Amino acid sequence: MKVNEKQIDQQEGTTKQLEIYLFVDPLCPDCWALEPVLKKLWMEYGQYFTLRHVLTGQLDRLNGVAYKRIDRHATRIGIACEDEVLLETPLPIPYVASLSVKAAELQGRQASIRFLRQLQEIVFIQGKTMTDTSTLIQCAIDAGLDVQEFINDLSSPTAVKAFQCDLKISAEMDVREVPTLVFFNENIEDEGIKISGCYPYDVYVDLIHEMLGFHPQPSPLPPIEQFLHHAQFVTIDDIAMVYNIPRCKAECELKKLRLKQKVEQIGSFWRWIDKEKRLG
Repeated sequence: MKVNEKQIDQQEGTTKQLEIYLFVDPLCPDCWALEPVLKKLWMEYGQYFTLRHVLTGQLDRLNGVAYKRIDRHATRIGIACEDEVLLETPLPIPYVASLSVKAAELQGRQASIRFLRQLQEIVFIQGKTMTDTSTLIQCAIDAGLDVQEFINDLSSPTAVKAFQCDLKISAEMDVREVPTLVFFNENIEDEGIKISGCYPYDVYVDLIHEMLGFHPQPSPLPPIEQFLHHAQFVTIDDIAMVYNIPRCKAECELKKLRLKQKVEQIGSFWRWIDKEKRLG
């Protein structure tokens, strides 16, 4: 989440007092809906916590046969590298989605976040389904990944082991639904606080206050234009929530940016237009 590069550098160069585990499924609408809340939380309080994404794949929703299929494929090399492999030995789509994010993560944490955002865009905004690897490859291209390296990692045991590690963490923390956030502070004797589902922004702020033991001053929010450049996709309600302004004012701000050809409207979403595309 790089809303402000200077701010991020300062935050990552300091020791954080809290650690937050975010358990998500790339294909879960609620996880997608929580993103604006998390972005605001990071912008205002990111200097106090680190955020670790943990993938679940919602495997608890799969039946026993699917579980056996996952176990069998987790020990193999070559899963989901070629379309023929997907057709011959189809994996559960939630598993493929989570595995692809772990493959992207091998190119860095920010790379995996960019890839996850592209994947969610395809599913939730464009309404496409993941029927073959071409969809994943397009996400890798749009996320600026080394595509050949991504393809190799997708079919390697390294990504599988990384995903298995996430599943183990999910089991150890007894995560049964997504999204789930687990908060830890510096005192190893204190238990973490787990919260599942989507809640208003103030609920998460109160949890940070409780875990810190004091009420820190939030950092100032960046201009709306800068936030959009980072977020890429927002709704009017997202802007209204993040900036605590009336919905009509949020819509007005987005329309101003559209007149400047900095955003375009896609259904109920507003997408930031890269400078290169505007010039093109």
